[in-house]
Amino acid sequence: MAPSETVGRDGLIVSEGEEIRSEVEAKDDDALLQTMGYKPVLHRTYNLFENFSTTFAALYFVGGVRVTYSTGIAAGGNLAYWTSYLVTMVFSFMTAAVIAEVCSASPSAGSIYLWAAEAGGPRFGRLLGFVVAWWSTTAWTTFCASNTQAAANYMLSEITVFNLDFPTDTDNIKFRAVQWICTEVLLALAALLNYLPPKYFRYVFWFSSMIVMLDFFLNLIWLPIGAANTWGFRSTHEAFMTTYNGTGAPPAWNWCLSYLATAGILIGFDASGHVAEETKNASITAARGIFWSTVASGVGGLATIILFLFCAPEPATLFAFGSPQPFVPLYAVVLGKGGHIFMNIICIVALWLNTAIAIIAASRLVFAVARDGVLPFSGWVAQVKNGQPRNAVNVVWIVAALVSCTILPSNVAFTSLISAAGVPSAAAYGLICLGRLLCTRDRFPTPQWSLGRWSKPFQFICVFWNGWVVAVLFSPYEFPVTGGNLNYAPVIMAAVTVIALASYWFMPEEAWLPRSRISHFIESKGAVVTETIEETSTAGQEE
Repeated sequence: MAPSETVGRDGLIVSEGEEIRSEVEAKDDDALLQTMGYKPVLHRTYNLFENFSTTFAALYFVGGVRVTYSTGIAAGGNLAYWTSYLVTMVFSFMTAAVIAEVCSASPSAGSIYLWAAEAGGPRFGRLLGFVVAWWSTTAWTTFCASNTQAAANYMLSEITVFNLDFPTDTDNIKFRAVQWICTEVLLALAALLNYLPPKYFRYVFWFSSMIVMLDFFLNLIWLPIGAANTWGFRSTHEAFMTTYNGTGAPPAWNWCLSYLATAGILIGFDASGHVAEETKNASITAARGIFWSTVASGVGGLATIILFLFCAPEPATLFAFGSPQPFVPLYAVVLGKGGHIFMNIICIVALWLNTAIAIIAASRLVFAVARDGVLPFSGWVAQVKNGQPRNAVNVVWIVAALVSCTILPSNVAFTSLISAAGVPSAAAYGLICLGRLLCTRDRFPTPQWSLGRWSKPFQFICVFWNGWVVAVLFSPYEFPVTGGNLNYAPVIMAAVTVIALASYWFMPEEAWLPRSRISHFIESKGAVVTETIEETSTAGQEE
């Protein structure tokens, strides 16, 4: 080993300059966390790529497009799908930039409800914090359940491909029972993966990103070859200009419903912020992770949509497959039974890893709330072992497992919970933007990752964009509306909001998110952090 090298805390050989810089960044991270009133207890392990991978794998753009493709085609057809996605992509990038800026100012575990509280300022912050805490917890726990159900659908779609004598209709209790068992098994395996020590779990991020890219490139190379050998490519006019109404809605609203598909692909980028307390140089790294992972996922999603528009069959053929996941029989036709099994395994593994990372994001949110002493048995939930909140992981696992049980009595009930998974996150993003715009317009501390003069215009635009997303996600999927196809997301959202308001009303202010704490963040945090960074930097130079 060279004299100018040393062994770092992760067991890697680094130069003395790199070690000093790492120590300075660690001091900055700890000092910043302490100014928010928290003692550093989580293992700060993850770097930029691992933080980036948290959102990149959670969004899983290829899987997101596959899951929503049928909905997008039914709502307006090809023309509506790709044009609506372009609009979604631009405004999602803006929203991610605003959320990344707030994260840079307040990089702590599960911090989306703290971002809302701090954006609301001393007057409205506590109210916004309560509402977003309940919304986000609902969103992430239901997402863990729905994501494993999506993986189970890929498995059970093989029933259609191999013509097995077993029902595939979601109205059949036998099918739903098997679907539930598969969902619970995959959920348990994803939760157990979260018990890995941080130094090993970091490789889950690496492998998740690798499998997402493998899925993308296999589709990019293999699908066109298979399509050319079967039904052939669709013409440019067919791929980009055709319309379709499979929802029964009036033509204008049918087009608007395409946002049901496109908006959900890029919701969930706050995942990188939830692991900020475990990320090195968090005020910069976590913000970059949120923004650039959303950009990468958005661009990858656009490429995937264009690929599918040229290679997938016309709507009548697509919807005639009669499978829980239409892309499984589609792959069977264009790739053959052997090739499609390999693709299906890739899809299932990617969704399983996607769920594992969703659990890490959800558990950090639960840990943060418990650390503030709000949840029942908060002392137990907030316990940390080897730098990990494993009890919070258990809570997320239990709640998601209970949510999955709604598959058994009614497919409509579980579908409604899936709908409710995206709405709270979009509503939370919009509420944070609104708080920044109206409540702390000129008082919010300047973060290290800042949008500068673009901050306020982006906040203004994102309030309306996320309001539009919520409105569309509340809409029925099919017309005419009946009890069987009613979208219960508004009912679920309203119930969660009522619980949040009741909690806000009955919980004493000194118990959670007191005004004095929010005022301290608004009035003194920026100056304190600046001073701390300068002091630690000077100390590093002296050494």
